Amino acid sequence: MVSAVLPSRLELDPPHDPQLAIQAANDARLNASKEIADSAEPARATVKKDSKIKAAPAAPVATPPNRWRQRAEGLIGTVLPPLLGLALLVGLWSIVSSTTGHSIPTPAETWTQAVEVFRDPFYRNGPNDQGVGWNVLSSLQRVALGFGLAALVGIPAGFLIGRFNFLSRMFNPLISLLRPVSPLAWLPIGLLVFKGANPAATWTIFICSIWPMVINTAVGVQRVPQDYMNVARVLNLREWKIATTILFPAVLPYMLTGVRLAVGTAWLVIVAAEMLTGGVGIGFWVWDEWNNLNVKNIIIAIFVIGIVGLLLELALVKLASAFTFEEVKS
Repeated sequence: MVSAVLPSRLELDPPHDPQLAIQAANDARLNASKEIADSAEPARATVKKDSKIKAAPAAPVATPPNRWRQRAEGLIGTVLPPLLGLALLVGLWSIVSSTTGHSIPTPAETWTQAVEVFRDPFYRNGPNDQGVGWNVLSSLQRVALGFGLAALVGIPAGFLIGRFNFLSRMFNPLISLLRPVSPLAWLPIGLLVFKGANPAATWTIFICSIWPMVINTAVGVQRVPQDYMNVARVLNLREWKIATTILFPAVLPYMLTGVRLAVGTAWLVIVAAEMLTGGVGIGFWVWDEWNNLNVKNIIIAIFVIGIVGLLLELALVKLASAFTFEEVKS
């Protein structure tokens, strides 16, 4: 019975061969890896499909800026604010004219009168009846003469006061005392000394416009770096050479600032001086029109004075921009 059972169990067991076992294990691994790859393939396809669908859109191509649009915007930003300010002035002027019973003429009436005045600005009907052009030229001549004399005296005096401490201590109290004096206070002194209206007006312009040039030039000399002066001392430079090669280039921005302030002061002074001295000039024209109760011409004269002063300021700003640094232009 034992012999009958054993042969049947030996036939059921597989043959015990090492090479066959290794080969079977390798085949099992290969089949398992193929099954895993087959199962992962649909997932990869789904991921690729989703990635194609969810891909970020391409960045839009930057369009070049419109040159005409930029120019239009720059022109609007430059022109629109002054126009709005002018419109505000005209609006307030109209309101004042309507509330005062038209004792102040309206902008339209003043414009009509201005067209008539500037139709012939250089007419002559006698010594006291001349066009607005001749009055402006006469005032500019007095300003040029008084301002020129002030520059000839004030700029060298500013160099000396700033260069030498003794002169600075000597003249600073006098400048502080005389500078705040009103321009009209100097006019009687000029009439008393020069015995004439034109020299008195020129004297008034001179004495009032000299102080900005003296003060600014002296401050510019005092602010020259001490290292520059030490180099000049080492090189044994003469005083004239120091003034022309070291001081003048460094002081030029301050000097031109003083010139700008002096011109504005001179133009303000001449109007007040001519009102009192008479003769030909824009100030006298204003006073004469007031005596004639011609308010339209007075308003026209106000605009003429402002425009001429603005043109003088712009001319000096251009001059300062050509010789000074960027921060002085403002």
